[in-house]
Amino acid sequence: MKSYVFLDGIRFYAYHGVGAQEELVGNEFTVSLRLQVDIRQAAETDRVEDTVSYADVYEAVKAEMKIPSELLEHVAGRIVKRVLHDFPTVEAVSLKLAKRNPPMGADLEGAGVEICCERADF
Repeated sequence: MKSYVFLDGIRFYAYHGVGAQEELVGNEFTVSLRLQVDIRQAAETDRVEDTVSYADVYEAVKAEMKIPSELLEHVAGRIVKRVLHDFPTVEAVSLKLAKRNPPMGADLEGAGVEICCERADF
């Protein structure tokens, strides 16, 4: 059985981007995470200690989003490393990070990166 804990469409205002305007003005970003975690014990015990707390994961993601970076690839990589470091029961991470209104003259909802990796990849 595979099971997951997920956070879908977390919204942040942050200062990631290559352009000087993005460093000054910032932009809206969304982060979605799917963490492969064995939840069988928590399903039996009803104890948060037996799973991964999505509230704790949110705080880790929020801390990484506060650190300005030029590239979303860098931010996404930091988030994945942090989640795998801070939550040893996470077996795999799928992350989607999108800039909601990228300053490139296109009419789109967002642009970004997606990473899917297993603990063994790090």
